[in-house]
Amino acid sequence: MKTSLFRNTLMAALIAQAFTFAHTAAAADKIIKIDGSSTVYPITEAVAEEFQRAKGVKVTVGESGTGGGFKKFCRGETDISDASRPISQKEMDACKEGGVQFIELPIAYDALTVVVNGKNDWVKQITVAELKKIWEPGSKVKNWKEVNATYPDKPLNLYGPGTASGTFDYFTEAVNGKAKASRTDYTPSEDDNVLVQGVSGNTGGLAYFGLAYYLENTDKLKAVPIVAKEGAKPVLPSEATVMDGTYQPLSRPLFIYVNATAAAFRPEVKAFVNYYLENAPELVKEVKYVPLPKADYTAVKEHFKAMKPGTGFNGTSEVGIKITDLLSRIK
Repeated sequence: MKTSLFRNTLMAALIAQAFTFAHTAAAADKIIKIDGSSTVYPITEAVAEEFQRAKGVKVTVGESGTGGGFKKFCRGETDISDASRPISQKEMDACKEGGVQFIELPIAYDALTVVVNGKNDWVKQITVAELKKIWEPGSKVKNWKEVNATYPDKPLNLYGPGTASGTFDYFTEAVNGKAKASRTDYTPSEDDNVLVQGVSGNTGGLAYFGLAYYLENTDKLKAVPIVAKEGAKPVLPSEATVMDGTYQPLSRPLFIYVNATAAAFRPEVKAFVNYYLENAPELVKEVKYVPLPKADYTAVKEHFKAMKPGTGFNGTSEVGIKITDLLSRIK
C-alpha cells in the first residue's frame, strides 16, 4: 500500500516536472532574440516595445555593433540581426558554416551625419575630399588649419564608431574608397552616445554617426553640410535630402537580417517581422530616421512573404543602391 502510494506520488512529481520543463521550454522558445547595430537599435527597440505590448511575446534587443551582431547571428544565438551595412563575405561564410540561412530586409534609410561642437563657428561646410584627408589611413591631420587654411589653429579631436560598427564600414567605403580603411588614432566607441558626449565636450571635436543621434542633440552639436564633389552645392542631412537623393555619398539603407528557419517554423518570429514591416513607416519617423518610400515597403513585405534567403550584395556596401534593384537580385 505504502509502495503503491510512493510510486503514485513519484509519478505525479515526474509528470509535474515534465510539464514544468515543457512549459519553460515553450516559454523560452517564445523569446525573440535580437542584437547588432547601435544605429538600427532605436528602430528595433521601438518596434519591440510595441510588439510586446500588443502580443505579449518577450523581445530582447542588444546593440553590440553590426559586426558583433552578425557573429552571434551566424552562430545561431539570435533570431534577428540589426545591421547598418550589408552582410560581408566573411559573415556569409560564417553563417554557412553555422547552418544559418538568412533573409535580408531593408527597413529604413539613414544619413550618416558629420558633426562638430555647437560652439564651432568656422566650419560652414566640408567636402568629401576634406573628409578623406582627415580620415584616410595614415592621415597626420591633427589641426583644423591643416584641413583648410582659413580655419583657426586649433587641435582637431576625432571621435568615431569602433571597427565592429557598420557605420564605420559604410563611412570608410564612401569616403576613403574601401571599407575599414581608416586612420586609427581617434576615440572609438560602439555607443553613439559616447561620441556625442566627446564632441559636445570638445570645441575642436568632429565625429560621424547616424542622423537620429544628431537630431536628439541639436542643442550641443552642429551638423556639417556635405559637398559631394567639386562644384556641387553643400547639402545637410534630412529626410528630404535622403529621399531626393541629394545627400550623397552618406545616405544609406538600414537592414534587419532574419534567421530563415526561425521565420519559417516559429510563428512569433514571423509575426514580429510582419509587425516590424507594417509599422516601420510610423516608428522609423518616430525615432528620427527616414522611412522607405511606400512602394519599397510593399516590395520588402512581398520579399519576406516569399521567404527568399540570401543577399543582394556581393559582400561589400554600394553607395546609392535602390531598394527594388537590391531585392530583384535575390533569386
